[in-house]
Amino acid sequence: MEITWFGLSCFRLAERGMAAVVTDPYGATVGYREPDLTADVVTISHGAPGHSNATAVREARYTIRGPGEYEIGGVFVTGVTTDGERGSVVERNTIYVFDFGGLTVAHLGDLAHVPTQTQIETLGAVDIALVPVGGGSALNATQAAEVVSLIEPSIIVPMHYATEGIVLTLEPVSKFLKQMGVEASNPEPGLKISKSGLPNESKVVLLEPRFALS
Repeated sequence: MEITWFGLSCFRLAERGMAAVVTDPYGATVGYREPDLTADVVTISHGAPGHSNATAVREARYTIRGPGEYEIGGVFVTGVTTDGERGSVVERNTIYVFDFGGLTVAHLGDLAHVPTQTQIETLGAVDIALVPVGGGSALNATQAAEVVSLIEPSIIVPMHYATEGIVLTLEPVSKFLKQMGVEASNPEPGLKISKSGLPNESKVVLLEPRFALS
């Protein structure tokens, strides 16, 4: 399958012969130009403008906005709520796990706290985790590293961190890399992976964001 990052928490997941998925499309208010994407399925982790611009995805037949189990175009989608409270603020978020013929990808959305053991178990085995690492309304670098240790994916793809042009107050990905004990590497234009190609040990993969500045 192929995973392409468009900045913030927006990815396109595609596997030949299966439904294509776009996660958390954003609007121009985040500092990037509104993306122009096509997919069969759109998932929305929560209602914030930087994560819920479903109209940016053309040809989408299905929009998923919360927990549940779905089967669309050969892709099994499981939405797991992580709603909770942080002080006086009620956090709304859905983690989505996508099963592309046995290769599983978990998109953690705007997860802002370390999930409970029950929530971790509900996710099942995760091959690739798309993890917010830049703080703001989501996990900071330290929390993200702890979540990764609980999920134990083969590949970790950081998201939701500071990049050129973004107007949100987020930390750079370097803080997360330091927490993980890995050195920065050149970002890849995309991730092409199969079940048989997964590494034996957990690996952090940086992706180059394919956004356009507003």
